[in-house]
Amino acid sequence: MDLSFTKEELAFRDEVRSYLADNLPERISDAVRRGGELTKEMMEEWHAILQRKGWLATIWPKEYGGPGWTPVQKHIFEEECCRAYAPRIVPFGLSMLGPVLIRFGTEEQKAEILPRILDGTDWWCQGYSEPGAGSDLASLKTRAVRDGDEWVINGQKTWTTLGQHANKIFCLCRTDPDAKQQEGISFILVDLDTPGIEMRPIKLIEGGHEVNEVFFTDVRVPYGNLVGEENKGWTIAKYLLTHERTGIAGVGFSMQSLEEVKALARKVKRGGKRLIDDPLFAARIAQAEVDLEAMKITNLRMLFRAQEMGAPGPETSILKIKGTVIHQELKDLARRALGPVAAPFPGYLAEGNIMFGPDGTEHNAARYFNNRKTSIFGGSNEIQRNILSKAALEL
Repeated sequence: MDLSFTKEELAFRDEVRSYLADNLPERISDAVRRGGELTKEMMEEWHAILQRKGWLATIWPKEYGGPGWTPVQKHIFEEECCRAYAPRIVPFGLSMLGPVLIRFGTEEQKAEILPRILDGTDWWCQGYSEPGAGSDLASLKTRAVRDGDEWVINGQKTWTTLGQHANKIFCLCRTDPDAKQQEGISFILVDLDTPGIEMRPIKLIEGGHEVNEVFFTDVRVPYGNLVGEENKGWTIAKYLLTHERTGIAGVGFSMQSLEEVKALARKVKRGGKRLIDDPLFAARIAQAEVDLEAMKITNLRMLFRAQEMGAPGPETSILKIKGTVIHQELKDLARRALGPVAAPFPGYLAEGNIMFGPDGTEHNAARYFNNRKTSIFGGSNEIQRNILSKAALEL
């Protein structure tokens, strides 16, 4: 595989850079750069800006409203967005449900739902994990029982990211309790305004409200909200998770973090010399950069394979493992570079306490602690290694 960009791809990169420079609001990029919490309005504004150009649903084919990009174009776009400190595109409707509907949905579901994802009418969230079913997702217990032309859903979902902003949720529900775990699950779409649904916030370690728990009590939804075949939802779940795990790798975001760590190491001094000149610290930065370059190449290989096969394969577990480990290492290096200045949380600063550190580092501790989750969600890294050993290595 030739990893050098063609003239056309370099021209596309210039086009992306120009569009970002002209259209990405500075207040939004500044919020991303500082690591602060983005509001719903900021995320929706950025989605609308991208959609005006036709660049929002990056992995959708043209016939459904996507740009029809090659894997290299998608890689370039994500890399340039990270360089410009653009917000991450909220993935649940665009990168998860959209591809699922394109592959498994009925024509009616595609016609009704896909345009509403693109224009921002619907904000989707994910109903997968449960208190007793996280990485062991197939043990989920939320039940959906058919009653005529409706499903009646009872159960609980947890770690529902950005659910407080959503008006829709796609859920994995057990529809045949007597079948084997993976064979009795269905993929069902639910309107969050339906009676019987309660969403409660979960406060994270750094103090933010990013995730929620959702309770379903005799929630009735139309039978037609089933995606794919009844009791065959596990196939859809795995298909969706390959897209999720590719996104979790966050190659562009790690490249951004690497540059931030290098810049910090050039500014911070220890014992009268720059931290970048400390052999041990420089060695850790170099190792992270080597690992990141290897992951970039692996990411491109898998994007090409996804284009040929129609979907990412189990090898995406490699990206999920390496991507999260590298990103956590970079956040740890930033924390170590700042030393005591990294300690306060934003709430501490808001109380009037003054800490002197490089500009834009006031949320460093929050970002460090928040990123501890990445090696757990989307299937823990331990589970990813099991997937690789069985599906990829056939052990």
